[in-house]
Amino acid sequence: MRWENLTDEAADGGAGGAPPALFGTAAVVTRTFDTPEFRGITFHEVRARSLVNRVPGASRMAFDWTVNPYRGCSHACVYCFARKTHDYLDLDTGRGFDSQIVVKVNAPELLRRELAGRRWRGEHIAMGTNVDCYQRAEGRYRLMPGILAALRDSANPYSILTKGTLILRDLPLLKQSAEVTNVGVAVSVGFLDEELWRTVEPGTPAPRRRLEVVRTLAEHGIGCGVLMAPVIPFLSDSPEQLRATVRAVARAGATSVTPLVLHLRPGAREWFTAWLERHHPHLVRRYRTMYAGGSYAPKWYQRRITRQVHEYATELGIGPSAPGVARRIEPAPEPGADPDGPENTQLTLL
Repeated sequence: MRWENLTDEAADGGAGGAPPALFGTAAVVTRTFDTPEFRGITFHEVRARSLVNRVPGASRMAFDWTVNPYRGCSHACVYCFARKTHDYLDLDTGRGFDSQIVVKVNAPELLRRELAGRRWRGEHIAMGTNVDCYQRAEGRYRLMPGILAALRDSANPYSILTKGTLILRDLPLLKQSAEVTNVGVAVSVGFLDEELWRTVEPGTPAPRRRLEVVRTLAEHGIGCGVLMAPVIPFLSDSPEQLRATVRAVARAGATSVTPLVLHLRPGAREWFTAWLERHHPHLVRRYRTMYAGGSYAPKWYQRRITRQVHEYATELGIGPSAPGVARRIEPAPEPGADPDGPENTQLTLL
Protein backbone atom coordinates (compact mmCIF):
# COMPACT_ATOMS: atom_id res chain seq x y z
CA MET A 1 0.00 0.00 0.00
CA ARG A 2 1.08 3.52 -0.75
CA TRP A 3 1.69 4.92 2.74
CA GLU A 4 4.75 7.05 1.97
CA ASN A 5 4.53 10.63 0.70
CA LEU A 6 0.74 10.59 0.97
CA THR A 7 -0.85 14.03 0.91
CA ASP A 8 -4.38 14.27 2.24
CA GLU A 9 -6.97 14.79 -0.51
CA ALA A 10 -8.51 17.70 1.42
CA ALA A 11 -5.32 19.36 2.54
CA ASP A 12 -2.56 21.51 1.24
CA GLY A 13 -0.67 21.51 4.48
CA GLY A 14 -1.51 20.87 8.14
CA ALA A 15 -2.31 23.67 10.55
CA GLY A 16 1.02 23.37 12.28
CA GLY A 17 3.20 23.25 9.18
CA ALA A 18 3.56 19.45 9.28
CA PRO A 19 5.44 17.65 6.49
CA PRO A 20 3.35 16.57 3.46
CA ALA A 21 3.49 12.84 4.24
CA LEU A 22 0.75 11.83 6.64
CA PHE A 23 2.61 8.78 7.95
CA GLY A 24 5.40 6.37 6.99
CA THR A 25 5.48 2.61 6.51
CA ALA A 26 7.17 2.04 9.86
CA ALA A 27 4.18 3.62 11.59
CA VAL A 28 1.55 1.19 10.23
CA VAL A 29 0.25 -1.67 12.39
CA THR A 30 -2.46 -3.89 10.88
CA ARG A 31 -4.97 -5.57 13.21
CA THR A 32 -8.09 -7.68 12.96
CA PHE A 33 -10.48 -8.43 15.82
CA ASP A 34 -12.54 -11.61 15.93
CA THR A 35 -15.59 -10.07 17.53
CA PRO A 36 -19.05 -9.87 15.93
CA GLU A 37 -19.03 -6.10 15.49
CA PHE A 38 -15.60 -6.10 13.77
CA ARG A 39 -15.65 -9.42 11.93
CA GLY A 40 -14.36 -8.95 8.39
CA ILE A 41 -12.85 -5.54 9.15
CA THR A 42 -9.11 -4.82 9.06
CA PHE A 43 -7.71 -1.84 10.95
CA HIS A 44 -4.51 -0.12 9.84
CA GLU A 45 -3.23 1.80 12.86
CA VAL A 46 -1.04 4.73 11.86
CA ARG A 47 0.66 7.65 13.54
CA ALA A 48 -0.39 10.64 11.48
CA ARG A 49 1.96 13.56 10.84
CA SER A 50 -0.82 16.11 10.33
CA LEU A 51 -4.47 16.18 11.33
CA VAL A 52 -6.01 19.62 10.75
CA ASN A 53 -6.48 19.82 6.99
CA ARG A 54 -7.36 22.77 4.78
CA VAL A 55 -10.25 22.29 2.36
CA PRO A 56 -9.22 23.17 -1.22
CA GLY A 57 -10.36 26.58 -2.39
CA ALA A 58 -12.35 25.05 -5.27
CA SER A 59 -14.43 22.95 -2.89
CA ARG A 60 -18.15 23.57 -2.41
CA MET A 61 -17.80 23.05 1.33
CA ALA A 62 -18.94 25.79 3.72
CA PHE A 63 -15.88 25.42 5.95
CA ASP A 64 -12.12 25.73 5.53
CA TRP A 65 -10.69 23.16 7.96
CA THR A 66 -11.46 19.53 8.74
CA VAL A 67 -10.31 16.79 11.11
CA ASN A 68 -10.71 13.16 10.05
CA PRO A 69 -9.40 10.58 12.55
CA TYR A 70 -10.40 7.68 10.24
CA ARG A 71 -10.17 6.77 6.57
CA GLY A 72 -12.63 4.25 5.18
CA CYS A 73 -15.95 3.67 6.90
CA SER A 74 -17.80 0.58 8.10
CA HIS A 75 -21.13 2.36 7.60
CA ALA A 76 -20.73 1.03 4.03
CA CYS A 77 -23.08 3.58 2.45
CA VAL A 78 -23.07 2.64 -1.23
CA TYR A 79 -23.27 6.29 -2.33
CA CYS A 80 -20.47 7.64 -0.10
CA PHE A 81 -18.50 10.29 -1.98
CA ALA A 82 -15.38 9.58 0.11
CA ARG A 83 -14.83 6.17 -1.52
CA LYS A 84 -12.44 7.63 -4.07
CA THR A 85 -10.07 8.67 -1.27
CA HIS A 86 -9.09 5.02 -0.73
CA ASP A 87 -7.35 5.19 -4.11
CA TYR A 88 -4.71 7.37 -2.45
CA LEU A 89 -3.73 4.34 -0.36
CA ASP A 90 -3.97 1.82 -3.21
CA LEU A 91 -7.00 0.36 -1.43
CA ASP A 92 -10.21 -0.79 -3.06
CA THR A 93 -12.95 1.85 -3.19
CA GLY A 94 -15.74 -0.73 -2.94
CA ARG A 95 -15.63 -3.38 -0.23
CA GLY A 96 -12.15 -2.22 0.72
CA PHE A 97 -13.52 1.18 1.71
CA ASP A 98 -16.08 -0.56 3.93
CA SER A 99 -13.66 -3.00 5.56
CA GLN A 100 -10.10 -1.54 5.42
CA ILE A 101 -10.18 1.21 8.03
CA VAL A 102 -7.20 3.50 8.63
CA VAL A 103 -7.07 4.68 12.26
CA LYS A 104 -4.95 7.70 13.18
CA VAL A 105 -4.23 6.50 16.69
CA ASN A 106 -2.33 9.63 17.71
CA ALA A 107 -5.10 12.00 16.61
CA PRO A 108 -5.95 13.52 20.03
CA GLU A 109 -2.39 14.44 21.02
CA LEU A 110 -1.53 15.57 17.48
CA LEU A 111 -4.58 17.85 17.38
CA ARG A 112 -3.72 19.34 20.75
CA ARG A 113 -0.23 20.15 19.46
CA GLU A 114 -1.49 21.68 16.21
CA LEU A 115 -4.10 23.83 17.97
CA ALA A 116 -1.32 25.23 20.16
CA GLY A 117 0.88 26.07 17.17
CA ARG A 118 1.69 29.71 16.41
CA ARG A 119 0.21 29.45 12.91
CA TRP A 120 -3.21 28.29 14.06
CA ARG A 121 -5.81 31.06 14.37
CA GLY A 122 -8.64 29.20 16.07
CA GLU A 123 -10.80 28.77 12.96
CA HIS A 124 -13.86 26.54 12.76
CA ILE A 125 -13.10 22.81 12.35
CA ALA A 126 -15.62 20.44 10.77
CA MET A 127 -15.70 16.72 11.57
CA GLY A 128 -17.58 13.87 9.92
CA THR A 129 -17.38 15.50 6.50
CA ASN A 130 -15.28 12.80 4.84
CA VAL A 131 -16.06 9.64 6.78
CA ASP A 132 -18.07 9.31 9.99
CA CYS A 133 -16.01 9.99 13.11
CA TYR A 134 -18.58 7.95 15.08
CA GLN A 135 -18.43 4.82 12.98
CA ARG A 136 -18.03 1.46 14.74
CA ALA A 137 -14.24 1.77 15.03
CA GLU A 138 -14.71 4.69 17.41
CA GLY A 139 -16.26 2.34 19.96
CA ARG A 140 -12.92 0.58 20.24
CA TYR A 141 -10.38 3.33 19.60
CA ARG A 142 -12.13 6.18 21.47
CA LEU A 143 -10.37 8.97 19.59
CA MET A 144 -13.21 11.48 19.74
CA PRO A 145 -13.16 12.14 23.51
CA GLY A 146 -9.53 13.26 23.26
CA ILE A 147 -10.28 15.29 20.13
CA LEU A 148 -13.25 17.05 21.72
CA ALA A 149 -11.28 17.70 24.91
CA ALA A 150 -8.48 19.33 22.88
CA LEU A 151 -11.00 21.54 21.08
CA ARG A 152 -12.69 22.43 24.36
CA ASP A 153 -9.44 23.30 26.07
CA SER A 154 -8.51 25.57 23.15
CA ALA A 155 -12.04 27.06 23.01
CA ASN A 156 -11.92 26.21 19.31
CA PRO A 157 -15.25 26.25 17.41
CA TYR A 158 -16.24 23.00 15.72
CA SER A 159 -19.09 21.07 14.15
CA ILE A 160 -19.92 17.38 13.85
CA LEU A 161 -21.96 15.52 11.24
CA THR A 162 -22.76 11.89 11.99
CA LYS A 163 -25.02 8.93 11.39
CA GLY A 164 -23.69 7.29 14.55
CA THR A 165 -25.47 6.96 17.88
CA LEU A 166 -22.11 6.83 19.68
CA ILE A 167 -22.03 10.63 19.81
CA LEU A 168 -24.28 10.38 22.87
CA ARG A 169 -21.35 8.90 24.79
CA ASP A 170 -19.64 12.28 24.46
CA LEU A 171 -22.54 14.44 25.65
CA PRO A 172 -20.59 15.83 28.62
CA LEU A 173 -17.77 17.00 26.34
CA LEU A 174 -20.23 18.61 23.92
CA LYS A 175 -21.82 20.53 26.79
CA GLN A 176 -18.46 21.62 28.18
CA SER A 177 -17.34 22.79 24.73
CA ALA A 178 -20.55 24.75 24.25
CA GLU A 179 -19.83 26.74 27.38
CA VAL A 180 -16.64 28.18 25.86
CA THR A 181 -17.07 28.17 22.08
CA ASN A 182 -19.44 27.67 19.14
CA VAL A 183 -20.49 24.06 18.54
CA GLY A 184 -22.70 22.69 15.77
CA VAL A 185 -24.19 19.20 15.63
CA ALA A 186 -26.09 17.61 12.74
CA VAL A 187 -27.36 14.08 12.22
CA SER A 188 -27.76 12.68 8.71
CA VAL A 189 -31.17 11.12 8.02
CA GLY A 190 -32.14 11.03 4.35
CA PHE A 191 -35.26 8.88 4.53
CA LEU A 192 -37.24 6.50 6.77
CA ASP A 193 -37.71 3.49 4.47
CA GLU A 194 -36.16 0.57 6.38
CA GLU A 195 -35.93 -1.74 3.38
CA LEU A 196 -33.99 0.91 1.47
CA TRP A 197 -31.83 1.64 4.52
CA ARG A 198 -30.81 -2.02 4.94
CA THR A 199 -29.38 -2.19 1.43
CA VAL A 200 -28.05 1.32 0.83
CA GLU A 201 -26.65 2.10 4.33
CA PRO A 202 -26.10 -1.41 5.76
CA GLY A 203 -23.56 -0.51 8.45
CA THR A 204 -25.42 2.45 9.96
CA PRO A 205 -27.91 2.67 12.82
CA ALA A 206 -31.51 2.67 11.60
CA PRO A 207 -32.93 6.09 10.64
CA ARG A 208 -35.30 6.15 13.62
CA ARG A 209 -32.42 5.43 15.98
CA ARG A 210 -30.62 8.43 14.56
CA LEU A 211 -33.69 10.54 15.19
CA GLU A 212 -33.57 9.35 18.80
CA VAL A 213 -30.08 10.88 18.93
CA VAL A 214 -31.58 14.19 17.81
CA ARG A 215 -34.26 13.90 20.49
CA THR A 216 -31.78 13.02 23.23
CA LEU A 217 -29.47 15.91 22.34
CA ALA A 218 -32.43 18.29 22.43
CA GLU A 219 -33.50 16.98 25.82
CA HIS A 220 -30.02 17.83 27.11
CA GLY A 221 -30.14 21.36 25.77
CA ILE A 222 -28.08 20.72 22.67
CA GLY A 223 -29.84 21.81 19.50
CA CYS A 224 -29.30 19.46 16.59
CA GLY A 225 -30.08 19.94 12.92
CA VAL A 226 -30.86 17.15 10.47
CA LEU A 227 -29.10 16.89 7.15
CA MET A 228 -31.72 15.13 5.01
CA ALA A 229 -29.10 13.45 2.89
CA PRO A 230 -29.10 11.96 0.50
CA VAL A 231 -32.51 12.26 -1.10
CA ILE A 232 -32.26 9.37 -3.57
CA PRO A 233 -34.02 9.94 -6.91
CA PHE A 234 -36.92 7.56 -7.63
CA LEU A 235 -36.40 5.74 -4.32
CA SER A 236 -36.93 8.26 -1.51
CA ASP A 237 -38.12 11.39 -3.30
CA SER A 238 -41.91 11.09 -3.58
CA PRO A 239 -43.89 13.88 -1.88
CA GLU A 240 -45.27 11.33 0.59
CA GLN A 241 -41.80 10.07 1.50
CA LEU A 242 -40.36 13.57 1.84
CA ARG A 243 -43.22 14.76 4.04
CA ALA A 244 -43.04 11.67 6.27
CA THR A 245 -39.31 12.21 6.81
CA VAL A 246 -39.73 15.91 7.59
CA ARG A 247 -42.57 15.08 10.00
CA ALA A 248 -40.36 12.58 11.86
CA VAL A 249 -37.51 15.10 11.96
CA ALA A 250 -39.84 17.73 13.44
CA ARG A 251 -41.18 15.32 16.05
CA ALA A 252 -37.61 14.50 17.09
CA GLY A 253 -37.09 18.16 18.00
CA ALA A 254 -34.57 19.07 15.30
CA THR A 255 -33.71 22.75 15.03
CA SER A 256 -33.57 22.56 11.22
CA VAL A 257 -33.77 20.24 8.24
CA THR A 258 -31.63 20.68 5.13
CA PRO A 259 -32.23 18.43 2.10
CA LEU A 260 -29.36 17.42 -0.16
CA VAL A 261 -29.85 15.35 -3.29
CA LEU A 262 -27.66 12.33 -4.03
CA HIS A 263 -24.55 13.08 -6.01
CA LEU A 264 -22.29 10.49 -7.56
CA ARG A 265 -18.61 11.29 -7.88
CA PRO A 266 -16.15 8.89 -9.50
CA GLY A 267 -15.57 5.96 -7.16
CA ALA A 268 -18.98 6.25 -5.56
CA ARG A 269 -20.70 6.34 -8.95
CA GLU A 270 -19.39 2.92 -10.00
CA TRP A 271 -20.20 1.30 -6.64
CA PHE A 272 -23.69 2.83 -6.50
CA THR A 273 -24.41 1.77 -10.10
CA ALA A 274 -23.45 -1.83 -9.29
CA TRP A 275 -25.82 -1.71 -6.30
CA LEU A 276 -28.57 -0.24 -8.47
CA GLU A 277 -28.15 -3.00 -11.05
CA ARG A 278 -28.59 -5.63 -8.32
CA HIS A 279 -31.48 -4.10 -6.40
CA HIS A 280 -33.29 -1.78 -8.84
CA PRO A 281 -32.26 -2.70 -12.40
CA HIS A 282 -35.32 -0.95 -13.85
CA LEU A 283 -33.84 2.39 -12.67
CA VAL A 284 -30.41 2.09 -14.29
CA ARG A 285 -31.43 3.83 -17.51
CA ARG A 286 -33.20 6.62 -15.62
CA TYR A 287 -30.07 7.26 -13.55
CA ARG A 288 -27.88 7.37 -16.64
CA THR A 289 -30.16 10.04 -18.02
CA MET A 290 -30.42 12.03 -14.80
CA TYR A 291 -26.66 12.02 -14.14
CA ALA A 292 -25.55 12.27 -17.77
CA GLY A 293 -24.26 15.77 -17.10
CA GLY A 294 -21.85 14.75 -14.34
CA SER A 295 -21.87 14.01 -10.62
CA TYR A 296 -24.91 16.09 -9.72
CA ALA A 297 -28.60 15.77 -10.45
CA PRO A 298 -30.02 18.56 -12.64
CA LYS A 299 -30.52 21.92 -10.98
CA TRP A 300 -34.27 21.86 -11.61
CA TYR A 301 -34.54 18.59 -9.71
CA GLN A 302 -32.44 19.81 -6.79
CA ARG A 303 -34.53 22.97 -6.55
CA ARG A 304 -37.76 21.01 -6.62
CA ILE A 305 -36.67 18.77 -3.76
CA THR A 306 -35.39 21.72 -1.73
CA ARG A 307 -38.63 23.65 -2.25
CA GLN A 308 -40.82 20.70 -1.25
CA VAL A 309 -38.84 19.94 1.89
CA HIS A 310 -38.77 23.57 2.98
CA GLU A 311 -42.53 23.84 2.45
CA TYR A 312 -43.12 20.79 4.64
CA ALA A 313 -40.65 22.08 7.22
CA THR A 314 -42.42 25.44 7.42
CA GLU A 315 -45.76 23.69 7.78
CA LEU A 316 -44.38 21.53 10.60
CA GLY A 317 -42.61 24.32 12.44
CA ILE A 318 -38.96 23.86 11.52
CA GLY A 319 -36.89 25.55 8.87
CA PRO A 320 -33.71 25.36 6.80
CA SER A 321 -30.35 26.20 8.28
CA ALA A 322 -28.77 29.61 7.86
CA PRO A 323 -25.71 29.29 5.59
CA GLY A 324 -22.13 29.79 6.56
CA VAL A 325 -22.33 30.50 10.29
CA ALA A 326 -21.28 28.28 13.19
CA ARG A 327 -24.13 27.97 15.68
CA ARG A 328 -23.43 28.47 19.37
CA ILE A 329 -24.95 25.83 21.64
CA GLU A 330 -25.75 27.36 24.99
CA PRO A 331 -26.14 25.34 28.21
CA ALA A 332 -29.63 26.84 28.47
CA PRO A 333 -32.32 24.97 26.51
CA GLU A 334 -32.81 27.58 23.77
CA PRO A 335 -30.48 26.82 20.85
CA GLY A 336 -29.98 29.15 17.92
CA ALA A 337 -30.30 28.25 14.28
CA ASP A 338 -27.99 25.68 12.67
CA PRO A 339 -25.83 26.72 9.74
CA ASP A 340 -26.01 24.86 6.47
CA GLY A 341 -23.70 23.67 3.73
CA PRO A 342 -24.16 24.52 0.06
CA GLU A 343 -27.49 23.47 -1.42
CA ASN A 344 -26.19 20.97 -3.95
CA THR A 345 -23.44 19.24 -1.98
CA GLN A 346 -24.15 15.86 -0.43
CA LEU A 347 -23.14 15.38 3.19
CA THR A 348 -21.65 18.78 3.74
CA LEU A 349 -21.83 19.97 7.30
CA LEU A 350 -23.48 22.99 8.85
